[in-house]
Amino acid sequence: CNLQPKDAAKMPESAWKLLFYSLSWSYGTYLLFCTDYPFFYDPPSVFYDWQRGMEVPTDIALAYLLQCSFYGHSVYATAYMDTWRKDSVVMLLHHVVTLTLLASSYAFRRMCWMFWMFSLSQGLEQGLGSRRMCWGGSTGLPLSGGATKPTLLLCPGRFWFRLYWFPLKVLYATCYSSLQAVPDIPFYFFFNALLLILTLMNIYWFLYIVLFVAKVLMGQMQEVNDVREYDVEDTKRS
Repeated sequence: CNLQPKDAAKMPESAWKLLFYSLSWSYGTYLLFCTDYPFFYDPPSVFYDWQRGMEVPTDIALAYLLQCSFYGHSVYATAYMDTWRKDSVVMLLHHVVTLTLLASSYAFRRMCWMFWMFSLSQGLEQGLGSRRMCWGGSTGLPLSGGATKPTLLLCPGRFWFRLYWFPLKVLYATCYSSLQAVPDIPFYFFFNALLLILTLMNIYWFLYIVLFVAKVLMGQMQEVNDVREYDVEDTKRS
């Protein structure tokens, strides 16, 4: 593949994320569209007949187990194994918040079944983003129509999934519909605060994509580089 050593060092991280996100997206798609769960088409249904200590279906419990294991590993990997980037602190916070959200929602049967299924449906979109950052990041390849198309397509994709569907289907259900279905539902502010933090992070990462696209359109970038990378700036200085 003629990868530079610094890019080859990032390949295990990228390959692992591509594998996991692809599998999680596939399983999430199966749960959303190939079962009887109405979470996607009727998000408030996640709170219908909610009660303390209710049983969690086995297939959803498996999704919790897989994702909690992944984010538990990601906390360690981001801090000690992965390449350190400008957004690594935010990424580390994201993993901690997500792990706390998932573990707490499972323990309290509180909410986020619908959020959980929806977050799985974003898995491939996030995986494609990580692939784009890897293959297009800090490789020094000349810009071309074929090189920039994935990122230009990723920009509206991330907006649609993370800044449109996420607030429309997730935040609306958890902030509003939950109180309509269960007026005294516990830990309302705790869970919604975590979801709002994730929303702010989605906006933060979307701005990185906008920055990349803007630099390409204004001719400020002659090579395909990841704007999050420190070694890109070091190369430019040298």
